[in-house]
Amino acid sequence: MQFKNKFIAAIGALMLMQGCGEDFLDRPPLDAITSGNFYKTDAEILAGTAPLYNIVWFDFNDKASMAFQEARAGNLNSNDRTAYIKHAISSTDVSNLLPGYKSFYKIIAQSNNAYKAIKEAQGSTASAAGKAQGLGECRFMRATAYYYLVANWGAVPIVYDNVAQLNEAPVRNRIEDVWKLLIQDYRFAAENLPATSVQGRLTKYSAQGMLARTYLMRAGLNQNGIRNQSDLDSAKHYAESVITQSGLTLAATYGELFESANNNASKNNPESLFSLQWMPLNSPWGVNNSFQAYYAYDANITGTGDGWGAAQGLSADLVKYFTENPADSLRRKATGMFDGDVYPAIQKASGGLKYTRPDAFSAIKKYIIGSPADNGGLGGFMSANINSYMLRLAEVYLIYADAVLGNSATTSDGKALEYFNLVRKRAGMPNKTSLTFEDIFNERRIETVFEGNSWNEIVRWYYFNPVKATAYTAAQHKENYAMSYVAGSISPKKYNVTYSPAEFYPLTAATLYLPFPEAEIVNAPSLKNESVAFDFSKLVD
Repeated sequence: MQFKNKFIAAIGALMLMQGCGEDFLDRPPLDAITSGNFYKTDAEILAGTAPLYNIVWFDFNDKASMAFQEARAGNLNSNDRTAYIKHAISSTDVSNLLPGYKSFYKIIAQSNNAYKAIKEAQGSTASAAGKAQGLGECRFMRATAYYYLVANWGAVPIVYDNVAQLNEAPVRNRIEDVWKLLIQDYRFAAENLPATSVQGRLTKYSAQGMLARTYLMRAGLNQNGIRNQSDLDSAKHYAESVITQSGLTLAATYGELFESANNNASKNNPESLFSLQWMPLNSPWGVNNSFQAYYAYDANITGTGDGWGAAQGLSADLVKYFTENPADSLRRKATGMFDGDVYPAIQKASGGLKYTRPDAFSAIKKYIIGSPADNGGLGGFMSANINSYMLRLAEVYLIYADAVLGNSATTSDGKALEYFNLVRKRAGMPNKTSLTFEDIFNERRIETVFEGNSWNEIVRWYYFNPVKATAYTAAQHKENYAMSYVAGSISPKKYNVTYSPAEFYPLTAATLYLPFPEAEIVNAPSLKNESVAFDFSKLVD
């Protein structure tokens, strides 16, 4: 994406001004950019929607994503996220829970603001296509925020008009209504976004990919143990459209997906359908990707004064998978560092990073890219020059296979196997000749781990089979461990792993959803009330 630093700084400052209030939903003021003085040209529309690709997502990406999605899903070993690992989250958590929750409503508020301003811009000379793209971006981003809200909190307030609802006490709307709203938004986006766009911007296929994901997830909701066939058919339809018509292709190798040169705001990977577009700077605060700062295990990796991830790593459950499936070494090495690994693209000046940590645990590798010197001079303190994937083509392949499987125990459908095995082939894994739900679920977990959707997948399973989903979490190993490379082992590499006494923390019906932050309950006690139906007649396009 061809964002310019001065432009990002100006727009970023605006977004910070609009989004830092203490009131419920962070509703932005009305005296900044308005329809009367902005959004009149195609360029202004693109400028006005650009912050929806980074700064409004910062609080989610900064800490909450790994807590909500990876710690809860059994992928993360972390001294800082133990409450999420154990499904014992306090409503008073202000490090992850509160900023994460507020982040989604900030995205919704800014999307609503920009949408209204584009539609009401006075004296606009913007083209019909420019307006349609801007409106589609707003509705897409609002839908994505609601996707995370409904998957993590269940029934949540629907905010569709910041001004009209300003003095209303927020009410939680039914889960099925939240899903209905976000599907409407994604369908609008698919109809209005262009088929092709400038680097990093959304296209109609971004929206169709999210529709495929959304329909597949909703298919199990309130279906008494099966999945709704109409939703499965829609998931298949949209996935197939993306696969056959978008022109996107899988990256040649899994590892290159997570290298800065192939995945930044100036050059997005050809597999990316939707990525957060981070800038290689941290001014204004919020346009920067802080992930590496927290998860690089050593400050020598980043070279910028951060790199605080020595106490973070892969969970015992992931380590068990990778050690028991040594053929999955390509994804393993790109996901987690094991004792004895070498990474030539990090610490290039000294011949590459040599991960020598016997009797320690596996550090996170995904999105760890090294210092500015390793990345063409780009990046800085808490601002690694790499985008965050929100949806990739590989996942759409797996969605297609899952939608075809539907309510059957197994499938040997030719196209489902073809797309599923393309993902496996890139990972160096053998083909499968038939598929079960568990096959596809596990493949999706390993393919997209640490990409911000892992817990949502467990909720998807829980929707139509809570017994199996709960059993899956109950079997996840969450204890500590220490591992060392077995000297001389080559193909496959072998490791001695010593596990602490086993620890298991299954989800329950009471812990499926996150608690509402206490600070939000104080501001809006009505959040404690039962959910109500949403009046869709209030929506006006």
